[in-house]
Amino acid sequence: MGNREDLLAGALACLKTKGWAATTVRDIAAAAGVNHAAIGYHFGSREALLIEAFTQAMDEWGTETEANRWLWLATIEAAVQAEHSPKVRELLAASLRQGRSGLAAGLLGVAEDALDGPAERALGSVQLALMSGMLVQWLIDPGQAPTERDITDGLFALAGHLAGRPAPGRLPGP
Repeated sequence: MGNREDLLAGALACLKTKGWAATTVRDIAAAAGVNHAAIGYHFGSREALLIEAFTQAMDEWGTETEANRWLWLATIEAAVQAEHSPKVRELLAASLRQGRSGLAAGLLGVAEDALDGPAERALGSVQLALMSGMLVQWLIDPGQAPTERDITDGLFALAGHLAGRPAPGRLPGP
């Protein structure tokens, strides 16, 4: 690999072990085995390198079926950075749009380009919100994170409450 690829691999390793906020230029350079000046030469800044490494990780993660704890932590840290970086904000916004589309298409069993806007927005948004919320709970308190049964019972209870009907299952009605 060349310096550019080494830096991407080093940045990815640092994201996995240290997270976004704690990763320094020196950390990346050390992990890559190159001089830290190479970051400026190849990427312009630490932020640009981390964005590219994070984008690469998101692309790879999109093809995996299991959750990566380190990537979820990096995503949460990136969300905080997005408040101060338009580039990070756009990266995350694009990831959310792609995530909604992919989740809705997967659930409906159709190609993403076959989705209509309302189905993608409604179904994908709810799935993404549930998944994100569950993963945050899992990151913070894995022993008490909701189970599939908890989520299913909760959704039925919520739907019943909103419709003015008692909820089926273990939960009491409204």
